[in-house]
Amino acid sequence: MKIAVIGCTHAGTAAVSNMTKLYPEAEITVYEKNDNVSFLSCGIALYVGGVVQDAQGLFYSSPQELENMGVTMKMKHAVTSIDSEAKTLTAENLETGQVIEDTYDKLVMTTGSWPIVPPLEGIQLNNIVLSKNYTHANNIIEKAKDAKKITVVGAGYIGIELVEAFESYGKEVTLIDSSDRILSKYLDPEYTEVIENEFENRGITLALGETVSKFEGENGHVSKVVTTKGAYETDLVVLCIGFKPNTVLLQGQVDMLDNGAIIVNEYMQTSNEDIFAAGDSCAILYNPTGKHAYIPLATNAVRMGTLAAKNLVKKTIKYMGTQGTSGIKIYENNIASTGMTETAASFMDMNVKSITILENDRPEFMPSYESVTLKVVYEEETRRIVGAQVMSKADLTQSINTLSVCIQNGMTIDELGFVDFFFQPHYNKPWNFLNQAGLQAIQ
Repeated sequence: MKIAVIGCTHAGTAAVSNMTKLYPEAEITVYEKNDNVSFLSCGIALYVGGVVQDAQGLFYSSPQELENMGVTMKMKHAVTSIDSEAKTLTAENLETGQVIEDTYDKLVMTTGSWPIVPPLEGIQLNNIVLSKNYTHANNIIEKAKDAKKITVVGAGYIGIELVEAFESYGKEVTLIDSSDRILSKYLDPEYTEVIENEFENRGITLALGETVSKFEGENGHVSKVVTTKGAYETDLVVLCIGFKPNTVLLQGQVDMLDNGAIIVNEYMQTSNEDIFAAGDSCAILYNPTGKHAYIPLATNAVRMGTLAAKNLVKKTIKYMGTQGTSGIKIYENNIASTGMTETAASFMDMNVKSITILENDRPEFMPSYESVTLKVVYEEETRRIVGAQVMSKADLTQSINTLSVCIQNGMTIDELGFVDFFFQPHYNKPWNFLNQAGLQAIQ
């Protein structure tokens, strides 16, 4: 059996490492346009901020390691076309220009995503950079050394983490986003307001509800970002607007969402039975709504890559869907979320209610304790939990993993009130704060 894998970051690395064990007789060839594999882009801000000193720690595999497993690694090779009917592909060696053709029995598409780059005036100016891969990380660090004023465009997780890192290094930072709130896809206003106030207190300029219209420059370098409401002087711009799936190679050959994300079934199989897909190139089942959605997360990618490998020959293990569970640490605030926010649910015409509790994480007779804010969103009619958010100076983010399981298993807010959680004064109260949310929602 000949297996071709296109792309080798999270999903690709997971798929390949599992396939070598499951199908030792298979001929596995990986096509990767970069010179590295398995880079954890979620660690870029930690690298930029100096928390991670050695970027090599952000790689959890290497081309050599995969070759040692018997895989043929075609590094710095870009696949230029795929013929799904003939089961052939064409690739170009980016170093020599040589074009090669190959055949496959099974194709695994793990091409990932790429940052959205708007076609704005001045976008080609120097010092306008992206934040996605290892090269980008090094580029940001190098350019930030001499930059006094840095502008981050996009207030998602990556943008927010970079803002914190730059501010910590004493840079003048401006954050621009077309939404009127930061992290609006992940958190409701009562959470984002806390972080926004923290940023403003530290001198960070928030240009929210503003859309970038153009970039202006001097001597070929960016010097100003112009938005729909103002203009901001800058020495460096980092674009963190979002990501789009890399799926043009299969356009018109398999079913996709409107944004180009490949639709896969519960076995990671596309509409072509011999083509599997995993990771940021895919749309996957989103449990809160029961529909396919585009949720590019490394956690989703490694699960999907593993399942693509296990189901490649025989349908073995079903994908359980995702809640889009994620977490972030901003200064001293530990934040995590899963499923739908109340805001997102309203946009989708879901009839939801929510319960928000402000509680201390440990009994007040203990020498110290921290407050925690927990919000749980649930459907009004069915009482089914569809989302949750937590924030505290104490690290209580694992509670969101618990609520992720609740959503995945269709639990109700009423059941949450009586789930069996342990009590020990060092860690919690007799009624865990998750229980309390459920109990208060019943009243």
